[in-house]
Amino acid sequence: MANTKPSANARKSASTASPKTTAETPAVKKEYSFKHVEDPRPKVASFQVLSGGGIVFKIPTKTTVFDKKSNRVREIRYCPNEPSIYTDEQSENAQRDHILFRDKMLFVPVEKPNLMDFMIAHPGNKANGGNLFSMVDKSRSAEEELEREFTQFEAVAMVRDKDISELLPVAMFLGINTKRKSAEIRRDLLMDAKKNPTRFVELFDNPQVKCKSAVMQAVEFQIVKEKTDGMYWFDSNRLIITAAAGLDPVDVMSRFCLTEKGASTYDRLLEELDRL
Repeated sequence: MANTKPSANARKSASTASPKTTAETPAVKKEYSFKHVEDPRPKVASFQVLSGGGIVFKIPTKTTVFDKKSNRVREIRYCPNEPSIYTDEQSENAQRDHILFRDKMLFVPVEKPNLMDFMIAHPGNKANGGNLFSMVDKSRSAEEELEREFTQFEAVAMVRDKDISELLPVAMFLGINTKRKSAEIRRDLLMDAKKNPTRFVELFDNPQVKCKSAVMQAVEFQIVKEKTDGMYWFDSNRLIITAAAGLDPVDVMSRFCLTEKGASTYDRLLEELDRL
């Protein structure tokens, strides 16, 4: 009988062969990266009356401008059916039309390029030194609105996240009563942060804030004494700085401490407060 047992080489080859998969490996799905593509189509232009205007405001539809290309003064007029705004390029049958702002606004669609050209060239346009109307930059308005929203969010986050010890100097600078629970102080700070977020955020980097709060605490803890004519050391009753009539001694002292002459006084105040 023939020997059907596989040879050693055959067994070795079979053992090193790649095992067959029972199922196909699933294909890796590629994630789509969304791209931001701005709409290239022209937008409706908006023009706004600078002052006054009322319900309906009418501007002259014929005037003169300086044409830089021809280096001369030329007359322009708005005629809806003419391709040019320059009178000397318009036909004999050109007819002018009214330009009316309603509720202080004028919207110029892309279908009226001649009106757009006329408004841009008009001497009453703020961009040309005029004082009648200005073009509303919607992209800039959107950026400014976004910046305001982000600043307000940052201001609110400061009230929420900062330790009360970091908030107290700002609260004292703003005249908020700090002899209350921290939640009440944060509530009042939150109201100020929403009302004027830009100023609120800047207060945390303002050296006057820390200095004034230090002076106010020094008065409270009897390190210095506030009198109508100036600030004095509490222990020796020695004059530190005089305050003219009608001025707040605390404000005068705060400004003095931020000067080169008052630097040593400010250092002593901080040392005395640190020892409390």
